[in-house]
Amino acid sequence: MNFGTGIVSGKAGNSMDWTVNNAYKTSYKGVEVEPKHMMDMTLIPTIDPIDIGLGSSEKVNAVPSTKPRKKTMTSVYLKFFETAPDGKSRRCKFCSQSYSIATATGNLGRHLANRHPGYDKAGDATTSTAPQPTAVVKKSQPTGKAPQVDYDHLNWLLIKWLILASLPPSTLEEKWLVNSFRFLNPSIQLWPDEKYKAVFREVFRSMQEDVRASLDQVSSKFSLTLDFWTSYEHFFYMSVTCQWIDESWSFRKVLLDICHIPYPCGDPEIYHSLVKVLKMYNIENRVLSCTHDNSQNAIHACHTLKEEFDGQKVGPFCYIPCAARTLNLIIDDGLRTTKPVISKVRELALELNECTDFSDDFVQFSTAYREGSWKFPLDTSARWSGNYQMLDIVHKAGKTMDAVIRKHEETLGSRMMLSSAEKNAVSVVHGYLEPFYKTTNNMCANKMPTIGLILFFMDHISEMIALCRESRHSPDWLKSAAEDMAKKARSYSSQVCNIFTYMTAILDPRIKSELIPENLNSENYLEEARAHFMRNYSTTHFSSMTSGYGAHEIEDGGSVSFAEEIARKKRRGSISNATDELTQYLSEPPAPIPTDVLEWWKVNSARYPRLSVMARDFLAVQATSVLPEELFCNNGDEIDKQRFCMPHDSTQAILCIKSWTQSGIKFKYRSTEIDYERLMELAAAAVADNSLPNSDKKPK
Repeated sequence: MNFGTGIVSGKAGNSMDWTVNNAYKTSYKGVEVEPKHMMDMTLIPTIDPIDIGLGSSEKVNAVPSTKPRKKTMTSVYLKFFETAPDGKSRRCKFCSQSYSIATATGNLGRHLANRHPGYDKAGDATTSTAPQPTAVVKKSQPTGKAPQVDYDHLNWLLIKWLILASLPPSTLEEKWLVNSFRFLNPSIQLWPDEKYKAVFREVFRSMQEDVRASLDQVSSKFSLTLDFWTSYEHFFYMSVTCQWIDESWSFRKVLLDICHIPYPCGDPEIYHSLVKVLKMYNIENRVLSCTHDNSQNAIHACHTLKEEFDGQKVGPFCYIPCAARTLNLIIDDGLRTTKPVISKVRELALELNECTDFSDDFVQFSTAYREGSWKFPLDTSARWSGNYQMLDIVHKAGKTMDAVIRKHEETLGSRMMLSSAEKNAVSVVHGYLEPFYKTTNNMCANKMPTIGLILFFMDHISEMIALCRESRHSPDWLKSAAEDMAKKARSYSSQVCNIFTYMTAILDPRIKSELIPENLNSENYLEEARAHFMRNYSTTHFSSMTSGYGAHEIEDGGSVSFAEEIARKKRRGSISNATDELTQYLSEPPAPIPTDVLEWWKVNSARYPRLSVMARDFLAVQATSVLPEELFCNNGDEIDKQRFCMPHDSTQAILCIKSWTQSGIKFKYRSTEIDYERLMELAAAAVADNSLPNSDKKPK
């Protein structure tokens, strides 16, 4: 199947040399294709010309060329030119180009032939007084040769659009979209649906090979995160993402796969799908942890994986519950009694977003009542950010809300008016959940929420819940909700309280042992952490440091002095005996909370050469299975919608390719890179060229 050459940059026999006039010569499957002129598509009369001629290939669709037939002056004058108000010039109805009233008919005909080809054909043009928007082809040369175009390039652009928008290939079969392309040019040919799918599958395989090759070059351990969802077709999916910290102390992550979990979608199916992915990328012996979504099936699958790794003695492995999902469930318990009120307020907020009269009144009333400034549109998402916004409206702008409802009672009705008891309940919950809101905001804003930092936050949340339960001022209904919140917090704490998370937490220089939760900070854990460090990192990674001198230690070809040799041996001895770097590291005070963790280790890795290797491994362990902002903020709505609406035959390829492209992995078809940047540069250059006046264009 011939998929066209695309716009490519040198690999696997496809090469391209660009000249200053954008003409090029390409070699495809051993056949040399000579440079061909590109096509300019112009939409008349009000839209700027847009170049969609993106190159040529072996298969072209030529626009038929027909010699213009002669026309009388009257036909040209009546149909395409109108007299200007000054009565001294005639103006083209298409582009408003003006000519003297005495201009010969031949000049007007040449204007049509050069600027608006097709309208110089007698009998073919419309007789309406104002020309309708019509797609026409602008001739690139006055030789009369039919311009040639490779519509495969247009199809490659459409592929990029489908991927970025997370749309299936079937989108391009929608008749109104197809008719829109035909409106631009009847000769445009889109690939059939099956060809798009075949291209997606091949691009997926090509880019997957690059991902696998890049992981082979990583020297540190990997951390995995799992996320699950069900599509509208009731297919169950699991995304597997891997994270690590590279040698320059940059945090890296890449989506490994989108797996369809077969029926009955239990823990055996999850386990086998996960193992298949790890073997595909050859990283099953290099995984340090897996953060799951807290579901029982995921927990059991991870437990089975740990048993297998422990049996093979491939090294330590731990699975961790998602802190963000746990916190979301805890908050949901806190909102339980006010959900009916929140629904009422959300309905009002939607009306305020829809109608500028309502929103303007809201702003005016809030200013008059001094109830703060409000920015529209309001966040009406059902996620935590939107729910807290609803609490905020009632708590901070209660009078304003009532005034707007009264003024527009005929439209809004009285159903949105809250009672004093409802307002009081909202105020109580708002005050109670404010620390939760600040915590989630901090988690979302932090570019690297480490295990240590998340445990620090979760410990604070547990304290807030305990204060509510013990306070005499808390109403009984809030204490009941706090009791359920405390159960979830204790369950999370019991799952993460182990030596593995302890080691991960203390390697955060902001946390160390001082800010670790009390139930995790034990002397036994410290001794186990030191033993793990000495066993796995004290000498293995630095055997060369205790060996003989390297070439760089010999000056001018001679040996170092006797005294210097003794001094170096003593230095190496003190390092290999490891006055132990972990003890020295923990003896120093923690870094300030705003400190960039990776930057701190980058600067201090020379002081702790062995411990920094351990830190690179353990700091990549994730506290959440998804980004906190995807769970707490409204941008997660769009992600869920795309996943839910994606058909099964496109889900894996499109979502993986999109993620890989956003991660900086080159878009490839087989072994050839599709140069989309160059493709867009050509289109932009053509638009700029066509926007110049005709007299300013250089002759071709």
